[in-house]
Amino acid sequence: MKQTLFESRYQAEWQRFTSVLEALERGKASSEASQAFAADYRRLCHQLALAQERGYSSHLIDQLQLLAMRGHQQFYRHRSHLGAQIIQFVLGGFARLVREEWRSVLIATLVFFGSLILMGSLVYFFPDLIYSLMAPDQVADMEHMYDPEASRIGRDKRDAGDDWMMFGYYIMNNIGISFQTFASGLLFGLGSLFFLLFNGLTIGAVAGHLTQVGYTETFWSFVIGHGAFELTGIVFSGAAGLKMGWALLAPGRYTRLEALRLASGRAVQLVAGVILFLLIAAFVEAYWSSMTYTTPMVKYIVGAGLWTLVLSYFIFAGRSQHAPD
Repeated sequence: MKQTLFESRYQAEWQRFTSVLEALERGKASSEASQAFAADYRRLCHQLALAQERGYSSHLIDQLQLLAMRGHQQFYRHRSHLGAQIIQFVLGGFARLVREEWRSVLIATLVFFGSLILMGSLVYFFPDLIYSLMAPDQVADMEHMYDPEASRIGRDKRDAGDDWMMFGYYIMNNIGISFQTFASGLLFGLGSLFFLLFNGLTIGAVAGHLTQVGYTETFWSFVIGHGAFELTGIVFSGAAGLKMGWALLAPGRYTRLEALRLASGRAVQLVAGVILFLLIAAFVEAYWSSMTYTTPMVKYIVGAGLWTLVLSYFIFAGRSQHAPD
């Protein structure tokens, strides 16, 4: 290939790489650009090797070498330890990522909470509708779990010493639902939409039924605490799945495989935050939500505080650091 053709083919890539480099050097690169930087850097190194192998002009080779050197510095600088990276992610990185992926998060929120509220209202006013989603024995089990006369509330009537076993159960159950909702996004996003809708309808049906039969205090005082973490975790799992599905549907200037690789990097980060939230949800559900030694009003106050904490985290956390232009 002649040098003029080589330059014309890749000039736009070099200019784009230069712009990203300058943004990284100023500390103001967007997360999406930073995510794609590694792949772009490898492509530049490959193009430099081709230019050297084909004996192109020293001016072009020097230009590419300078870009490669600057890229190398950005690629390897400030490589913090894993512990520091995790702390930074928890303190603000997860919240920033959720705000940056607001489109996927908004769609997942509307599908999940929209179906939950709609089905809850329908079952409350039309009680027999719950049997279109759940078998009679499942409905009876739900009523037994949230019976106001129970000494412990929740999935099982067990002694307090068994809470650690339920903690493990809740972790596995929650993570299973999360992974299912996330991984099914590979079906062009349709799988994630389905599980968001299914879980929203199921939870809404249970809430509407238990409210209608008069188990309001036992049910709502139980779910309000851990729900702040568990329900948002389901939504973000769906958002991560939709992120991957959209990459397959609209890969843009990338191949579908490359677009999926880039999208999955951010999606996996979302799921990492989800796992943290589900661990917290399982702990609260096992050790706090199931207790009957306190009044429902105390649980409502604590639950409202947890919801406020979660919403405040995603609104305010991570804003003190450099935001993308």
